[in-house]
Formats: sequence, structure tokens, C-alpha cells
Amino acid sequence: MTADRSSRRRTLKGVIWTLVVLVAVILGGLGYLYARLNGNLSGININAQLGDHRPRNVDNGSEDILVLGSDSRAGANAKYGKASGARSDTAMVVHVYHGHKKAAVVSIPRDTLVHRPACAAKKGGTAPAEPSAMFNSAYEVGGPACAVKTVEQMTGIRMDHYIEVDFTGFKKLINQLGGVKVTTTKAIHDKDSHLDLGPGTHTLDGEQALGLVRTRHAVGNGSDLGRIELQQAFMKALIHQVKGVGLFSDPKKLFDLADTATKSITPDSQLDSVNELIGFAGGLQNLSAKDVTMITLPVKYDPADPNRVVPLQPGADTVWKALRADRPIPPSATKHSAGDTGDASGIVKAAP
Repeated sequence: MTADRSSRRRTLKGVIWTLVVLVAVILGGLGYLYARLNGNLSGININAQLGDHRPRNVDNGSEDILVLGSDSRAGANAKYGKASGARSDTAMVVHVYHGHKKAAVVSIPRDTLVHRPACAAKKGGTAPAEPSAMFNSAYEVGGPACAVKTVEQMTGIRMDHYIEVDFTGFKKLINQLGGVKVTTTKAIHDKDSHLDLGPGTHTLDGEQALGLVRTRHAVGNGSDLGRIELQQAFMKALIHQVKGVGLFSDPKKLFDLADTATKSITPDSQLDSVNELIGFAGGLQNLSAKDVTMITLPVKYDPADPNRVVPLQPGADTVWKALRADRPIPPSATKHSAGDTGDASGIVKAAP
């Protein structure tokens, strides 16, 4: 196993612990404030919107969750520039295996060309199917339900849950934590993501952290694959920060973070209460880094457009087949994948 791949797998604890810490730890000690925190949550009824035309819900004890980061420019997000509509800037399929002792996370590059199914359009009517559309356009044309429908068509796996975080919510969470400390090995200057960092150690506030996870043109070859590597490195730094904030010794900080967390996420309607979130996170609490695998969907650059990628076969199908069967992803699935050869790895690290 290469050092880069090993490092990225270790950072998966950031994905799992972000869910666990920001839900179970934060909310678990605040039972007396359930009513107020419940009022912060507003769920999306994905099941009602998609109906019965979905992959079969296999009752084998596993769970599959689509986690999206939205780049909406609505409201407070308008400062990040104009866009034709909200898109899914970050997308991860989290598969929790039977027994909840192991998990796998598959990052889907936003620039992946996929067959997007016909979806109910945000503005009414139907958005027609497209045989070769960017993955993140599904959220743009049809919102969360279309994103879930697209993932289910790609994978053949029914998503049990959906969780979304937008720009402003992400920033507020980082600020409430007191920032995240990272070390950069090279300067990062990206006017598009509003990030300007020299080499060295920095405590990133919410704005800077958002700039880091959005950066793509200032690192490596400017691809979305490099940005995924930065996001994974940031998650590792985030977990270091969460462990050191002393939540249980500071009730006000605990409540403030819980309040921010529940205002920052949009879950599906089966996770839109504190009790449901705690139950969900409780099922993940026994997972450790050694029990979790993290990969980027096997892809290759599109010969017709180097700014786009397409699923690499048979690797991509091997990944989804393994998860459908609730089995480990074979290491051979990512062989020759562009997603495992990015050149942004090592630029950002968790500060000691």
C-alpha cells in the first residue's frame, strides 16, 4: 500500500468522527434541550419524492448514506460568486457493514460524467435524462432527491439516509470549534476560493477552512481529484481539533456547538430529530480507523475533455458490486485509477 493511500485511509476517521462527534457527542449530553435543538432540524422526505422506482431495500443489516456538501449561492452564500444553481461540491457514499464494526466511504468526484436519470425539476415539471452529465448537476436540476436517484442508478444501492451541509453551515461549525490547526508544506493562493496561505502552521477560521476544501486551481494540476485529497487531509486535522476542545468540561460550548450543528445540516426525514440522529450516530460509535476503508471512485480522465473524468471499468462496477453484497472493496478495484494518483497529497497536514 502506498503512503498516500494509507494516509487517506487513516483520514477516514474524520468522516466517521465528524458524524459521531457532531451528533452523538454534541447532542448526547443535551437531553434537556431536545425541543430547542429539534426545532433547528428540517428534513427532506426522499422516500416520498422518489416513490417505489428504486433499488430494492436489502435488509442485511448494512446502511448506506449519501453525504453531500452543497455549493448553493443562496442567502449568506451569495458572497462566493454567481452560479447557475446549487450543486453538490462534495459527495460521499458511506457504507456501514452488517454489525456496524466496519465501514467504507467512496468519494464521487463532482466532475464525473454519469448518466443522469430524469428527475422532478426544482422549478416544476421534469428535468430530462442526460446520458453524459456532470455528477453534481443532478443536485442543481433536481435537488437532493435527484442526487440520491442518480447515485442509486450509478450504484444499484438504495440510500438509507441523506445528509447535506452548505457553505455557511460549514463555516459556522468551524468557527464554533475555535478553528482548525493545519500545516501547509507549500503556499496556497487561490483567488477563486478566497484562500491565501503561506507554508507553515495556521489555525484556519471558518472562511479559510471553507476556502481550503473548495481549492482546486492552486494545488496540483487543478483537478477535482486534488481537491478531494485536500478535503481528506482537512478532515484528519478536524478530528484532532474536535478531540481537544473540551466539550464536556464546558456546557456552554457543548450547547453552542450542538445548536450550530443542528442548524447546519439538512438530513432526510428519518434523521430530522435529535433522537433519530443520536440513534444513527450510536450505531457508528464503535468504528475505528483500522476498521474503515476510504477511496475515491475509480475514474480516468475523459479523452474528449481533460477537465472531466469518467468511471474506470471494471473498477467502478467492482466497488459498487462489493458494497451491494456487503463485502470489502477489493484493493484491485482502484488499480490504475486517476483518483489514487492525485498530486495534491501532502500539501496539507494536521498540525502537531
